[in-house]
Amino acid sequence: MKVFQLLDKFIMKLEEFILSFSIILISIMIVGNVIAREIFSSGAFYFAYEVSKFAIVIATFIGISYAARKGRHISMSAFYDFAPFKVRKVMMIIINFVTAIVMFVMAYFTFNFVMFEYETGAITTSLEVPRYFMSVIIPIGFISAGIQFLRNTFINFTKKAKDKVYLGIDAVDYNDEEKKDIKMEDISI
Repeated sequence: MKVFQLLDKFIMKLEEFILSFSIILISIMIVGNVIAREIFSSGAFYFAYEVSKFAIVIATFIGISYAARKGRHISMSAFYDFAPFKVRKVMMIIINFVTAIVMFVMAYFTFNFVMFEYETGAITTSLEVPRYFMSVIIPIGFISAGIQFLRNTFINFTKKAKDKVYLGIDAVDYNDEEKKDIKMEDISI
C-alpha cells in the first residue's frame, strides 16, 4: 500500500512539473517569437508555433488527469447543489464512473489515431519530427484521466467518505465542508 502511495505522489509531482514546464515553454516560445520578429526582424523562432502546439497538447491532456485528481473539472451543478446528500453521493459515483468509461473509450480511439500517424510517417514542417510524437500524449492523458475518475468513483465507497462526497481523491465536495471559507480560486470574475 505504501508503494502505491509513493507512486501516486510521484505521478502527481510529475504531472505538476509537466504542466508547469509546458505553460512556461508556451510563454517563452510566444514571447520570444514576437520579440524576434518585431524587434529584431528575425525568423529565429521559426519553430515557435510547433513547439507551442506540442506544449498545448501536453498541458491539455496531462491537465485532464490532474484536474480529475484534484476534483477541479468544470461542472454543471445546479441540480447537484440542491440535491440531498444521498442523491449527490449517487450522482457523483455515476458521473465519475461514466466519465472514466468515456476517457477509456477516447484513449482507444486516440491510440488508433497515433498508430495511423505512426504508419503514415508524417513529419512536422518546421522541426521535421514525426507527428506521432505530438499525439502520443493524447491517449496517455485519457488513460490517466480514466484512472483518476475511477479512483474518484471508488473513494466515494470507502469508510473515509461515509458522511462526505468526494469530487477528487482528496477534494471534499464544497457542499460537505464544515467551514465555507472563500478561497481565491473559488472566486470567479
